Amino acid sequence: MDHVRWASRPRPDKPVVIAAFEGWNDAGDAATTAARWLRDRWAPDLLAEIDAEEFYDFTATRPRVQLTDDGNREIEWPANTFTVGSAGNIDTVVLLGNEPQLRWRTFCRQIVEVAEALDARLVLTLGALLAEVPHTRPTSVVGTAVDQELIDRLDLAPSTYEGPTGIVGVLHDACARAGLASASLWAAVPAYVPGAPSPKAALALVERTAEVLGVAAVATDLDIAAAAYERQVSEVVVDDDEMTEYVQGLEERFDSDEGVPSASLVEEVERFLRDHPDD
Repeated sequence: MDHVRWASRPRPDKPVVIAAFEGWNDAGDAATTAARWLRDRWAPDLLAEIDAEEFYDFTATRPRVQLTDDGNREIEWPANTFTVGSAGNIDTVVLLGNEPQLRWRTFCRQIVEVAEALDARLVLTLGALLAEVPHTRPTSVVGTAVDQELIDRLDLAPSTYEGPTGIVGVLHDACARAGLASASLWAAVPAYVPGAPSPKAALALVERTAEVLGVAAVATDLDIAAAAYERQVSEVVVDDDEMTEYVQGLEERFDSDEGVPSASLVEEVERFLRDHPDD
């Protein structure tokens, strides 16, 4: 863990490590919004950080200058921060970060070694993708894994994807090589609302994460934000006849598929990964 800077050394009991990264696998900011919600409630205490120096092209992911309360200027570097806490009787660690440009294998090794040092029971990544789904229906979430026992126990789908991958894919490969159990949750964000944050997809990820862990999650704030999001998108759609017809077609397909089966969404995930290798 040459690049990990520990803030504290607690001893959580076989925690679940939940990870989300800003970047191409964070459509509608859904994955990182969900991770922030989980961090604030389940893992509020700072545990460690990964030093950014070795992993970023700072001309692509630029640090930011900001003013402190006393008027001094400081540099805010890209952060990959581990926090720790618990959800009910499950100890949790949340990693919230930015997909790096450099040294992915070394970067993922830092995460794996933190998980090993904590004797983590599971590494769970969160992602979101643009898909052909309507904003008016429940957000589809698919969970994937490689290990069959984990697939059966958590009601996931087998991962059969082949093609370009992001830091999440490399992290899961590193976990497999280290013998760490890992799984991934992906939420579908309507492709016709690509730039707007999606609290509805974030809410779906929070609820599915809670289901995987077997704990309760009362996300009233996200529920309210999701209702406002759906209402605002509907107001835009209704003013455009072509868009209205398009969304109605998506609704019909969704309803006929009884909520878009996991297999269909897995295909959407795979198509997204192939079509956006460098985003």
